[in-house]
Amino acid sequence: MARNNGLDTPRSKGRSLRPNYDPETFGRLSESFARFLGTARFLVYMTVFVATWVIWNTVAPSNLRWDDYPFIFLTLILSLQASYAAPLILLAQNRQADRDRIQSNEDRAQNERNIADTEYLTRELASLRSALGDVATRDFMRSELSDLVAELEKKLSTQPKPNAN
Repeated sequence: MARNNGLDTPRSKGRSLRPNYDPETFGRLSESFARFLGTARFLVYMTVFVATWVIWNTVAPSNLRWDDYPFIFLTLILSLQASYAAPLILLAQNRQADRDRIQSNEDRAQNERNIADTEYLTRELASLRSALGDVATRDFMRSELSDLVAELEKKLSTQPKPNAN
């Protein structure tokens, strides 16, 4: 089968010596690792591990010890753990900062929409109030009707009463 080298078809991935990984998956992994490093469980595990290491290499018979005092191998292991933990923690912090920035932008946009809605409602309320100034209110109608009733009663009381004969 002939290979199509046209511009309308994507080039197939060739072989690469670099490992292929998903940055999102790696980021989630680093966040879970950083989250674990910040727990009391991790501190207890590390304390038990280091205490066991030191006690074993201090108290055990000399032929069963693998890291005599000053515990160089333990120092190497802890340094290696720290050298991997620091960049993973920084990666997790960067991802959290990105999420915070996005959330802040969304909050700002929501606040702007709320302000625009509030200003619109304020303008609508002001226009309704000015329109109500032109409309007869219930109290105005009552006062006008009571004035008319009083006027009619006055006219009726001053008119002579017709004779019934």
